[in-house]
Amino acid sequence: AAKLGAGYAPDIRGVTVAGDKLSFSRPVYAGNAYVTCELNTPVKVVSARQSEFSPAEPSGGASPTEDVALAAKDPAAERVELIGLEAAKSERPDLGEARVIVSGGRALKEQFAEVLDPLATLLSAAVGASRAACDAGYAPPELQVGQTGRVVAPQLYFAIGISGAIQHLAGMKGSKTIVAINKDPDAPIFQVADYGLVADLFQAVPELVTELQKQ
Repeated sequence: AAKLGAGYAPDIRGVTVAGDKLSFSRPVYAGNAYVTCELNTPVKVVSARQSEFSPAEPSGGASPTEDVALAAKDPAAERVELIGLEAAKSERPDLGEARVIVSGGRALKEQFAEVLDPLATLLSAAVGASRAACDAGYAPPELQVGQTGRVVAPQLYFAIGISGAIQHLAGMKGSKTIVAINKDPDAPIFQVADYGLVADLFQAVPELVTELQKQ
């Protein structure tokens, strides 16, 4: 956007067309409010939340394209060097595409994988984590769900041992069904959960796995 001299709307969740004007809806205040904005530049740049838009259906036609020239690259201005890219290897679904996500918080401690993996495997689910769990080293950073991680909207989201900080809620409260397991009855996660269980997760999750295995 900077090189194009274009207005930029990040993380949009909706587009409104009124004549020749476009307006964009995007979250602010960690997802607790939404603002509608217009970009007044001829060229506009937006990034969209993957979870907010259904896959486009082929129309059978072709959309017009326009070539836009970027400013010449100035080697002296380059301060960042790309060393390489390495894809994370996992047999589980990608967080952004998974229909079911099993997420855990810092309360799981070193037993993060031991507790969550059996449930995720049974449900063919992706595994997610709160920022606190990632910062503590209990889960790798690529599993982080939240304002500074991945924004997801699966059909079913398990929040296990996650208190429900607004930064985490911003990344998952679009989930169709939310199940929370936490021993604190006043945890904020229960305010957005469709189903809540106040229990010791170290007892409740293995029992849930056992019952599912009987099905």
